Amino acid sequence: MCAHTFEIKDQFLLDGEPMKIISGSIHYFRVVPEYWRDRLIKLRAMGCNTVETYVPWNLHEPRKGAFDFQGMLDVKQFLQTAQELGLWAIVRPSPYICAEFEFGGLPAWLLAEDGMKLRCTYPPFLEHVRDYYHHLFSILAPLQVHRGGNILLMQVENEYGAYGDETEYLAALRTIMEDCGVQVPMVTSDGPWGDYLACGSLTGTLATANFGSKAKEQLPILRRHTGGPLMCMEFWVGWFDAWGDEVHHTTSPEECARELDDILSQGSVNFYMFHGGTSFGFTNGANYYGKLSPDVTSYDYDAPLSEDGTITEKYRAFQKVIEKHVPLPEIPLPPPVKKAAYGPKRVEKRVSLFSVLNEISSPIQSPWPLCMEKLGQSFGYTLYRSALTPGLPVEKIELRGANDRAQIFFDRKPILTLYDRELLEEYPVAPTLTGRQELMILTENMGRVNYGPSLESQRKGIDGAVLVNGHGHAGWEMYPLPMDAAMSEKIDFDGEYLPHTPGFYRIPFTVDEPCDTFLELPGWGKGCVLLNGFQLGRFWEEGPQKRLYVPAPLLKKGENLLIVFESEGKAAQTVQFCDTPSLG
Repeated sequence: MCAHTFEIKDQFLLDGEPMKIISGSIHYFRVVPEYWRDRLIKLRAMGCNTVETYVPWNLHEPRKGAFDFQGMLDVKQFLQTAQELGLWAIVRPSPYICAEFEFGGLPAWLLAEDGMKLRCTYPPFLEHVRDYYHHLFSILAPLQVHRGGNILLMQVENEYGAYGDETEYLAALRTIMEDCGVQVPMVTSDGPWGDYLACGSLTGTLATANFGSKAKEQLPILRRHTGGPLMCMEFWVGWFDAWGDEVHHTTSPEECARELDDILSQGSVNFYMFHGGTSFGFTNGANYYGKLSPDVTSYDYDAPLSEDGTITEKYRAFQKVIEKHVPLPEIPLPPPVKKAAYGPKRVEKRVSLFSVLNEISSPIQSPWPLCMEKLGQSFGYTLYRSALTPGLPVEKIELRGANDRAQIFFDRKPILTLYDRELLEEYPVAPTLTGRQELMILTENMGRVNYGPSLESQRKGIDGAVLVNGHGHAGWEMYPLPMDAAMSEKIDFDGEYLPHTPGFYRIPFTVDEPCDTFLELPGWGKGCVLLNGFQLGRFWEEGPQKRLYVPAPLLKKGENLLIVFESEGKAAQTVQFCDTPSLG
């Protein structure tokens, strides 16, 4: 590969020539690798010359010192594929990425350390960042433009001005990146409101702005914070959905196109998102503004390219605007990905969670409840079990330090389901229960908050105490339930099924030809789905999302296996595979 130069002066200069960056966001970790090329070709064909991506620390270092850059996490292969197609790259490897992603991309194991301070010069935090960056940049540094790669820019931190104002922290991150071999220009990005740009900027890096409208007002604000070229690093062309929203969020293609024209008339742009993809598994984030708002599994974002890669009206509107500013490349589009409605598939076997608990998880014992992070768990559910004194009546119960959702069972019978702020109260238990009185509490991590001042309070499960009749109750067994492939293989479906309790459902089915499809669970309550061992994500009758996207590469010709975990004791006899999405 040929080496290039890239500089920032009063404009972007590639090999000494002015360059207008027209970029689109694709998160490689939200797209199956088999579809990277398809999505990147469509990005180039729309008129973009650059692809932008975040890098999620929590996926690349899921446990301290254990690194993963394979499969969907092969960022090197993603960037090299982009380069083969003539695309430059902007990489945003900030420790924190937001992205409506679980914990903003920070690894949950940070919260296992008492006193941890995030996104600041707290020495233990920076030491963890330094360890991770040494591994990460051994992959990214050789892909910079001056070394024959396609990375033009890297970001120091992400929207830091909305979180803090410690310039020394930003400078420390930049130094760590430089020590790890970063030589391309660096940027910061912040909203152009209040003092966000002032608090998030760093001398010697280019300040960029994030916004979705009123470009003619926002860019002059950015101009006051930079002597370099103007760039909207995140042009929000759509929005995300949270469980319980009334509808899927959409924006007008015509209005977005007008804003794009205004941006390109003055500077460069990165579409956020060009293609949103899917928050597979438990990787969705959440927001907290007075109440918990976890995001849905789909990250469609009403982007120019839909969740399943379909070209939209917005794509065509943007292409027409881009053509006014730069010549469009002559690139043939790949054929549309085939979709199939495989129809209804019947539940073959079912078993209660309580019947297989000791087979699928090894309990950790403690006098008091431990939070999910101190159990070495990041995602999924945790079940807390304890025996109460036989014959002693239980009159009231309270969970201290519990997040986000808890289901309480006495002798395997559901008593209470508490969500968010309901967890702050004490509750009477009626009728009064006597007998063996086994207490079980199933907690769910609905997605750690990804934005704002609540990052350090995101321990999940129970991080305090369980009060029974007003006093702390001791003697707990805790069962981590990550709901991953390894756990699912241990489920014995010949065990007892208990109606109205959390359970697993086995649904084998065959397909003649793997195609893209959409899984709907009508009549089911809440839970998650594994397909051939791959965690597709959450479902919830709350909506607005009604169907889960299933990319064809996750299916096999012939036999396939779907395992559904449903937590509410509300399950139907069948699930349905459709050929169209239903986002609300």
